Amino acid sequence: MMSRILVADDHSVVLEGMRRILENAGHEVAGTAEDGRELVDAALKLKPDLIVLDISMPLMNGIEAARRIRINDSKAKLLFLSMHSDAAYVREAFRAGGSGYLLKRTAVSELPIAIREVLAGRYYISPLVTEQTIKELLATPGGGTFGRDLTKRQREVLQLVAEGKTAKEIATTLNISVKTVEFHKTSVMDALGLRTIAELTRYAIDQKMIGG
Repeated sequence: MMSRILVADDHSVVLEGMRRILENAGHEVAGTAEDGRELVDAALKLKPDLIVLDISMPLMNGIEAARRIRINDSKAKLLFLSMHSDAAYVREAFRAGGSGYLLKRTAVSELPIAIREVLAGRYYISPLVTEQTIKELLATPGGGTFGRDLTKRQREVLQLVAEGKTAKEIATTLNISVKTVEFHKTSVMDALGLRTIAELTRYAIDQKMIGG
């Protein structure tokens, strides 16, 4: 039976390339999304069998989007697509409910294989995720927490601030008041011991919440 796949990436060229690969392999592309918030909405609406998602997306990163999708009890398998082979990314992808982790530079050749493995209920990690990375992944269970000590709303505000959005833009995106945005921003900075937006942005990059 043809599998229904939802694809999420913030680059239209990548989306189109993945669409061609998937359709040539006999799958149906049920939909696409270009940011994390759009992805969560599409996952709940379309109910795909599999979601291929980038980690570094605007408005909400792929890790956070995956958590939201799992909280809403989606049964879709999650296959992460990333340019990063760092152990912290791989660890958090699987902690967020992922079944596979594929590097973008090998996606053309590996994507059909990865999808077959994940849909069969197995796990897939790109061979280019090196042996050293796997050792690091197994040896450091506490690192790279993607801001999990913060509340859901605080993580949303943190990512949007780090992306350079103004308080008004964030308020519109999250459907809250500007005053509430400023409250959450101050709370995040106090909780993390940060004093400037530059430090806040660096924290988000270090925690893999946005691309560096």
